[in-house]
Amino acid sequence: MHVPRTAVAALILTLAATGCGASDTSTSDGRSLTLGYFPNITHAPALVGVGDGILADALDDVELSTQTFNSGPDAVNALFSGEIDAALLGPNPAVNGWYQSEGKALHIVAGAATQGTGLVVDKDITSVDELPGTTLATPQLGGTQDVALRWFAEEKGWQTDTAGGGAISVMPRENPEIVNAFRNGDIDGAWLPEPHLSVLLAEDDTELLVHEPDLWPESDGHYVTTHLVVGADYLERHPENVEALLQGHVASIDRINHDPEEAQMIADEHMEEITGGRLGAELTASAFDNITFTVDPVAPSLLTGAERAAALGLLDPTDLTGIYALDPLNAILTENGHEPVSGLEG
Repeated sequence: MHVPRTAVAALILTLAATGCGASDTSTSDGRSLTLGYFPNITHAPALVGVGDGILADALDDVELSTQTFNSGPDAVNALFSGEIDAALLGPNPAVNGWYQSEGKALHIVAGAATQGTGLVVDKDITSVDELPGTTLATPQLGGTQDVALRWFAEEKGWQTDTAGGGAISVMPRENPEIVNAFRNGDIDGAWLPEPHLSVLLAEDDTELLVHEPDLWPESDGHYVTTHLVVGADYLERHPENVEALLQGHVASIDRINHDPEEAQMIADEHMEEITGGRLGAELTASAFDNITFTVDPVAPSLLTGAERAAALGLLDPTDLTGIYALDPLNAILTENGHEPVSGLEG
């Protein structure tokens, strides 16, 4: 690809309005914590943790407030400005935020979800070899699924570019638009996260052509989809609040894994509060079944994703040393008799 990285970075992360330094604009006195997350099933630890009061209970006398987003760059901008103190984010927005702030704005403090992504296509496309000449959507240029699709094409020897040209035309669209685009014949398929993956698969004329976990044999099919990120300044000033948030985060994931049916109901109800609509029990269960919820950030997969984005010209090579701050989480895990998790430094 012959696209200036600086131009693509501007498309990926519009930080001009908020600046690129650490989130030192935060004026929090430690009596509150604002969490950002998306109305997506890959963000179920927040949906369940907020919806069932688990996070508020863990924070005790620290007031929990929330803000929902529809894109990673918007959430990162809010972290940069101090509008929020923590967020559930996908890997690429976190890496982009780390890169743009020169490692000063945020830290990954826990994993949240792995898996839950893949390529859904028109059922007339019966093999990967039939993909050249098709038009495929991803949720966002330079986003996690966009990089996954472009890298998949790269490994097959198929050219793509950011203008929608090449052997495969990759056309980023917002998740809610993708089903209608498919119905209208504007696209032949899409590389999507849950629950949008299950929503598109519910169409009569679709099939799952690429199950992304199959592409990660070195980690037994696991790769980071979502993790918990905290503003670096907030972490430094109020480590006890971050510890309490992590206690709630661990409890929320335990709730999901130990009582999945109840967790699915809570998540769907909370999504309705946010969006005004429900997925319904069947689609919610399908989405949950495709995701593994875990506090393990699967750190090597973050590095792999960043290296792929750089190789595709979507990000400058980025040193991720220090992006993880896992000591508070590991203290909680050790206290509860669980194995600690690792970052990039082991």
